[in-house]
Amino acid sequence: MTDEAGLPDTGAVESAPKQEAADLVADLADDAPAERMLIALDIDGTVLLEDDSLSPGVAEATTDAQTAGHEVMLATGRSWDSTHPIMERLGIRPEYAVCSNGAMVMKRVGGDESAVYERAHVETFDPTEVLTLLGEHLPGAHFLVELPDGTRRFTDYLDDWNLKGANQVSFAHLSDEPVCRVVVVAPEQTDQDFLQLVERIGLSQVSYAIGWTAWLDIAPQGVDKSTALELVRGWLDIAPENVLVMGDGRNDIEMMRWAVRNGGRAVAMHQGPPEVHAAAGEVGLSVTEGGVAAILRAL
Repeated sequence: MTDEAGLPDTGAVESAPKQEAADLVADLADDAPAERMLIALDIDGTVLLEDDSLSPGVAEATTDAQTAGHEVMLATGRSWDSTHPIMERLGIRPEYAVCSNGAMVMKRVGGDESAVYERAHVETFDPTEVLTLLGEHLPGAHFLVELPDGTRRFTDYLDDWNLKGANQVSFAHLSDEPVCRVVVVAPEQTDQDFLQLVERIGLSQVSYAIGWTAWLDIAPQGVDKSTALELVRGWLDIAPENVLVMGDGRNDIEMMRWAVRNGGRAVAMHQGPPEVHAAAGEVGLSVTEGGVAAILRAL
C-alpha cells in the first residue's frame, strides 16, 4: 500500500480559518488550570497595617487565590497564638503555617475545613549564652522567649506583645529550658543601634533578624523562614519555580533569597528598607496601597 492510500479522501478533513483556530487555542489556554503555587505571606507590614487592620483587598485576594487551587499560607515571626487569628480574618485555612521565624511549622489536621493544627516541626536552642550577652549590654530591654509547646515567658510588659497566656518570670528563668526563639525589645534604641550592637558583640550559634524598631528576633542557628518553607514546599510537592513570597522586613530577606535562587518569585513591599528590596529584586505597592492584593490579582 502506498503512503497516499493511507490518506483521507480530499475534503474529508475539516479546516478552520486561521483566526478562528487561534481563538480556539486561546480559549483552551484560558480554561487550562494554572499550576499550583505556594504563596507565602509575611503578616506585619505585608498583610496587616500598623493599626492591626487588614491591607486593602487582601482578604478577598487571598481567598480567591486559595479558591483557584493555590496554597496561600503565612510565614511570620509571630507565635502560633498570634498567627491563627490572622488566618481566620483572611478566610484561609492552609495546610501549613510557618511561625516563630521558621522555628515552628504548624500542620492542619482533618479535612480542608478543619481549623485544628498541630506542630509538624520544631527547632530549639539553649538561650543561656545569648541572653547573658544581651542582658549585659541592654539592661533596660524587655525579653520574651517561646518554648517548643508554644508557651511564652517574658520579663516586662510591652504593649506590642500579645501576652495572652504568657507567664511573667525573672530574667534568670528565661534560660530554664531550650526555646524556639528569643525576642528582645529596647524602646530607647533604634534599629541602627541594634545593628551596631549585634555587629559589635557578635551573636554566634544563632540566627537573628532586626525589626523596624529596636526589635531583635533570635532563632536557632541556620533557621529562618526559608528553611521552614523549603520543608513545606517539599511536603506539598510544589516545584521551586512555583513559589511566591512577599514581605517587608529584614526577617524576610532569607526567604526572598531562597525563592529567587530556586527560580521562584519574591516581592518586597514598597515601604520596606533597601536591603529587603534588593533581596527580592521586585518591589510592589506598599501595604497601605494593597500591595499583596495587587500581586495576587495579577497571577
